[in-house]
Amino acid sequence: MQIPHFPEANHPLVQSLFHHSDHELVSLFQAHPDAGKYFTAIFCRYTPIVYTLIQHSARSPVQADYLFALTWKHVYYELRGLNLESQTGRESITLQSWLINMTAYCINEMEVPTTEQINYSLKSTSPPLWCYIEQALNQLPPMLRLIVLMAQTFHWSETRIAAYLQAEGEAIAPNEVAIFLQEGYRMLEDKLPADLRSIYLGEQFALPPQEL
Repeated sequence: MQIPHFPEANHPLVQSLFHHSDHELVSLFQAHPDAGKYFTAIFCRYTPIVYTLIQHSARSPVQADYLFALTWKHVYYELRGLNLESQTGRESITLQSWLINMTAYCINEMEVPTTEQINYSLKSTSPPLWCYIEQALNQLPPMLRLIVLMAQTFHWSETRIAAYLQAEGEAIAPNEVAIFLQEGYRMLEDKLPADLRSIYLGEQFALPPQEL
């Protein structure tokens, strides 16, 4: 299995951060939760190490890709509380050693479904984009979130979604589902960081002043 190539590594917003140290990138990520480029830069920097560790433990390329994405999702949430200043014995924690430990944890503790049960595609949704989409989904009103998930995850038609909601006591017609879906997609996009939309969705985005 070859290490996947991620085009976002060539995006100007990501390349502009390559000169930063690991410590600086982590600090910027923690200080700017409304930005997506810092986590994306960390992802691009350490993808080769993380994927190499995972591919030796997975039974198939599909399972490797899925575990790789799950690992980065776990890293995304844990990274917010990481303190690289803390000491372990006499040695300082480095981002690389921490990521290796996180990857080992995910390899040993996460149950990966069979290849046939996995719908995730690494080519269609890069792990950083997945993390921020999930975060944005959690900010949607419950009804909109449910409708978007049924349409995107289960690929249900508007008629089937309406029938399900009606069975749950919601008087919603298929044409109203279409309206809710468009509103959900609009809100979802609005809640994604602007720089992340530029990196993954191709929107124009002005380079900001350097934070450091």
